Amino acid sequence: MKILVTGGAGFIGSHLVDALIAQGHQVRVLDSFEPQVHGTTPPTYLNPRAEYLRADVRDRQAVRRALAQMDVVFHEAAAVGVGQSMYQIEKYVAANVLGTAVLLDVIVNDQLRPKKLIVASSMSIYGEGPYRCAQCGPVFPSLRSDAQLAQHRWEMDCPQCHQPATPVPTAESKPLAPTSVYAVSKRDQEELCLSVGRSYRIPTVALRYFNVYGPRQALSNPYTGVCAIFSAQIKNGRPPLVYEDGQQSRDFIHVSDIVQANLLVMADPRADDQVFNVGTGHPVTIRDIARLLAELYQVDVQVTPTHKFRAGDIRHCAADISAIRSIGFQPKVVLKDGLRKLVEWGTEQVAQDRVESAAQELERFGLVSGEHAPARVARPNVSSPTP
Repeated sequence: MKILVTGGAGFIGSHLVDALIAQGHQVRVLDSFEPQVHGTTPPTYLNPRAEYLRADVRDRQAVRRALAQMDVVFHEAAAVGVGQSMYQIEKYVAANVLGTAVLLDVIVNDQLRPKKLIVASSMSIYGEGPYRCAQCGPVFPSLRSDAQLAQHRWEMDCPQCHQPATPVPTAESKPLAPTSVYAVSKRDQEELCLSVGRSYRIPTVALRYFNVYGPRQALSNPYTGVCAIFSAQIKNGRPPLVYEDGQQSRDFIHVSDIVQANLLVMADPRADDQVFNVGTGHPVTIRDIARLLAELYQVDVQVTPTHKFRAGDIRHCAADISAIRSIGFQPKVVLKDGLRKLVEWGTEQVAQDRVESAAQELERFGLVSGEHAPARVARPNVSSPTP
């Protein structure tokens, strides 16, 4: 088949391109080669058997050329960075929402309709994960209040009885409550694709990626995934910047398993017009990730949480992957093995540690509070409605 991958020069997209070519498909890539991600020169890992169009997904003429004769579209293109999105609002909305709108508009109005559309969504659209209260049952709390966080009471309380609540896996049915501009834009990408796909009978699948890590992550980009951010700091002999107490947890999935999920839903019609979590189902604390990376890089750095907290940060979120498992998905990469592969690749890479300057930028905008950081205006801790 002839397949278009938007954002196909990026971290996830390039791995997907390799896998598609290995299966015998003809692959075209549309990518802007964003300097914040790629630097000033194209990455050396680009597959020479793919066709590359260097253009922004908002460029209608380029999108028209890219879509010509394509059977399948993987829409991976997006500006990525939760913190940065909170002060570069126009950039993120334009790249992610307008870019998706242009892609869909060309598909519809230029009669360049693929046989299938697969869009990369994000776990960030859930906001805080779901919880179970011993008294109230399932609850869906919103963000913790600044007053709570200022007291270093990090864990989530039940929004109804205010007793401690226990995190549980996040299913696709959980009410969406994005807490950053990036998250809002990813929700919009997903909903635009699914809405247009249903209306024009284009089978469409949204994959909600959890925390992806692996080789080719941009180590010098301080707004990328936490594994790459920690790698840049550790490689430069600096302690990783860990917010809160480091016990907040996420679901870390290797990029090869993300590729596996994409190939699966492309081939299986049971996935059509559905949304799927793509994770491992196993939460891991941020502090443990930092310690594992320091151990694997064999760098003696202290992992000391800052007890600062950022606007919009959630406490716990791990995937319920029952839905995608039902069509044959099974994550294959064990966390420590996957991190070892990241470190083997990372030791050969130049990584500029720009994390401190990015953190200072967040503080300058008042998006970080806590010890030695400016306070923010308190926000209420209200509950999201239960479904």
